[in-house]
Amino acid sequence: MKKWSASFRIWHWANAIVIIGLIGTVLLRKGFLSYKENAQIILDKLSAIDVTITLDQAKEIAKAIRAPMWEWHIYLGYALAFLVVYRIALFFTQSGKKSFQFKELDLHHKLVSAGYVVIYAALFFMTLSGLIIHFYQELGLLKETAHDIKELHEAVYNVILIFVPLHVAGVVVADIRDEKGIISNMINGN
Repeated sequence: MKKWSASFRIWHWANAIVIIGLIGTVLLRKGFLSYKENAQIILDKLSAIDVTITLDQAKEIAKAIRAPMWEWHIYLGYALAFLVVYRIALFFTQSGKKSFQFKELDLHHKLVSAGYVVIYAALFFMTLSGLIIHFYQELGLLKETAHDIKELHEAVYNVILIFVPLHVAGVVVADIRDEKGIISNMINGN
């Protein structure tokens, strides 16, 4: 079993918290803070007390309600950017290099390591595309270009959405089966 350094474990858990926060903000935005659904609720409730507004006005109110939550997505995106750079730096440490010694691994662990390469690439893309989307005007990009990048950003999000439960399930199964202590090692290093 690998012994992970304290710096790698700190990165791992900080990354987990940030990714869960980012996923949470997306699920909130697409779920019960959806401006389209909430605009209709606003229209219905105001109509019930004889107040009339347009659908566009209701959408603006609904967007204003969720705006503070979406600011957290942006802050967490900055944190992810820092963590991606931190992970790249960790790669150059002894603990980080252990993650990518494919020739010493059996087929199962080669596939697991390849999965981590995919998720690291996805996180790098999500960070870069998120920053481009947020700063598209400062970068001199057209709104349409930012929209196209946003479409890719949302598509790659699905990779992360699939990875998180697979990672948790895989680690639990590994801990139960043949890699006893893998979870506690990532928590306390022992």
